[in-house]
Amino acid sequence: MAVPAQLANTMTELTIPTAVLALLALLGDRVFGEPRRCHPLVGFGIFASYLEARLNRGSGSLKLWAGALAYTVAVLPPVLVLYGVSVVLIEFSPLLEALLSVVILYLAIGWQSMREHVQPILTALEQRDLPGARQALSYIVSRDTAELNDAQVLSASIETTLENSSDALFASLFWFAVAGPCGVLVHRLSNTLDAMWGYRNARFNLFGRVAARCDDVLNFIPAQLTALSFALVSFSASAIRCLVFQGWRWKSINAGAVMASGAAALGITVGGAANYHGQQQQRATLGAGRLPQPGDVRRSVRLVDTVCAVWLLSALVGALL
Repeated sequence: MAVPAQLANTMTELTIPTAVLALLALLGDRVFGEPRRCHPLVGFGIFASYLEARLNRGSGSLKLWAGALAYTVAVLPPVLVLYGVSVVLIEFSPLLEALLSVVILYLAIGWQSMREHVQPILTALEQRDLPGARQALSYIVSRDTAELNDAQVLSASIETTLENSSDALFASLFWFAVAGPCGVLVHRLSNTLDAMWGYRNARFNLFGRVAARCDDVLNFIPAQLTALSFALVSFSASAIRCLVFQGWRWKSINAGAVMASGAAALGITVGGAANYHGQQQQRATLGAGRLPQPGDVRRSVRLVDTVCAVWLLSALVGALL
């Protein structure tokens, strides 16, 4: 009867390396993609819209404080609940707590979904179906796509692939390593609120400012690490130069760093003028090299996959050592 008791004690003390949990979450994302139904972020988005409709009123500092309150009410309760459940599961069953961690990271990662959204754009361009490519692109970017030419569609596709690799993949992996599932949840919810409220217009400029700034802070280190990783895996000194002299001068230092380094690593240029909600924005060129070609979209996906593999392998080696 001593053996079962010893086995129970061993299972209670079992700790699974973070890298292994991350690997399981990545495999889940690659095999299953995002849940087609009942994704928790859909419910969170509905709740966030409800909060915004009730609290986004008044003007000036009142809107700013209302946005801060809405951000707190939206983010804090889910994180506290997850923390409480994690604490209980650690005492009751470390394996269940590890499974919960994998599920949270799996739900936060959106890399396979990004792959699935990029493919129809490539297919349409290869079939010389520019309207179809514009339509497919409109599902993953906020800019106006109705008047884009082939080169602009390609550039926008690569830009969003590179930028979303940081937001939807590497930032989640970073915060999972640093702060576990609670860190992942804070980042993912903040990023979702920034996508919903982080617009510089009359409705959201003040109300969404706290959400936007929190997302900027949470994404800063992951974005810079992602940009540096693009340069390192491509052995590109040009990517490092573009990261510093282009990315850090972009309107968003996080997105700019990732796109500038990633484009230079691919030997192409992206950026330039773009229309957002009917208004043209003059944007600088990012990267170094030629204009994008259809094959560069697949190359950008492979670049992200390579960096992901390097991050994961490094974490696994670190865990073994």
